[in-house]
Amino acid sequence: MTSTRLLEPAAEPVALEDMRAHLRLTSTEEDTSLAGYIKAARSHIEQSTRRALIAQGWRLYLDAWPDGRVVRLPVSPVLSIDQITVFDLEGTPVALSPNDWTLDRSHHPERLKIKLGAGLPASKMLAAEIDFTAGYGPAAEDVPEDFRQAIRMLAGHWFEHREAGSELSVATLPHGLDRLLSTARVPLL
Repeated sequence: MTSTRLLEPAAEPVALEDMRAHLRLTSTEEDTSLAGYIKAARSHIEQSTRRALIAQGWRLYLDAWPDGRVVRLPVSPVLSIDQITVFDLEGTPVALSPNDWTLDRSHHPERLKIKLGAGLPASKMLAAEIDFTAGYGPAAEDVPEDFRQAIRMLAGHWFEHREAGSELSVATLPHGLDRLLSTARVPLL
């Protein structure tokens, strides 16, 4: 099982104005750097928690249906299942109907149950692809505040400690970030 992001987020959870206010900057001279730190902080937090913050498109590749035909999606929260495609022995793609599966949002990571008899992947490799949209929503306001605060903390830390070095503050993540994210981690599959 492999997954890849197909569509990057259209926005970031923290606006430049918010980041400037957090850092008490009055000038826009550092905006290019700040935008990079915000994006890097979002990416780091998404990877460490296995969550998508802003809506983004993903594809999960499967070589076969798992036991019980229950597929655990690798990124949470799932906003929608966009398409499920299975491949026959000749590699011909066949899209499943939404009636052929059920999305269970009560678990993290979310699960998909494929109905018996629906989509019998026959290929020995790349038997199925599941396209889905993950994230809290398309806008920064959709992202829970604890994630937004974590992005501000991490981006601010990187802004203040730009150069590599041996100081403890440079070698570690900001104090409190781990505690802020500890309850938000989605379990490994």
